[in-house]
Amino acid sequence: MRAFRRIVPAVALVIGLAACGAQAQDNAGSAGGSRALQAAAPTPEMVGFGGQYRFSDGITVSVTTPKSFQPSASAYPRSDRGVAFDIVIRNDGDQSYQLSGLSVTATVGGVTAKQLVDSTQGYSGIIDAGKDVPPQRDVRVTLAFAVPSQPSEMRLSLRPAPTTPVVAVYSGSA
Repeated sequence: MRAFRRIVPAVALVIGLAACGAQAQDNAGSAGGSRALQAAAPTPEMVGFGGQYRFSDGITVSVTTPKSFQPSASAYPRSDRGVAFDIVIRNDGDQSYQLSGLSVTATVGGVTAKQLVDSTQGYSGIIDAGKDVPPQRDVRVTLAFAVPSQPSEMRLSLRPAPTTPVVAVYSGSA
């Protein structure tokens, strides 16, 4: 009888926890749960190379057309061809912008392109990532990516911060 008295509360606890888990799964699959997931995914805004996009927080990003170059022997990763972009980030917001929040990714023909570091030619990535950009100021960043030998469709996606609800997607041939 003593064993029974110890087992009953333990079984009730397990059943209660299982029911809570089932409820949480049901809510995650409901329309409200999917809306929460959809809200987390940024909305893409298409821009051509050479254009600019202004985010709602006052950050404006301009991206030049891609400049093709032959990477040096010391470049990483090794690649027969690279393309470089000048990116200007303008802060017209009320507070300093933390450059460390900037996210830049590239795809070529739908495949992720790796950022290329070629210090010999001045492509060192974001070297001032810890820098804050004060209001009414801008900063220029030059990034390069390893690309195939033949030009193809390229997309460069920029998001000023992980919480920004929009991603600016620059596209064109590179």
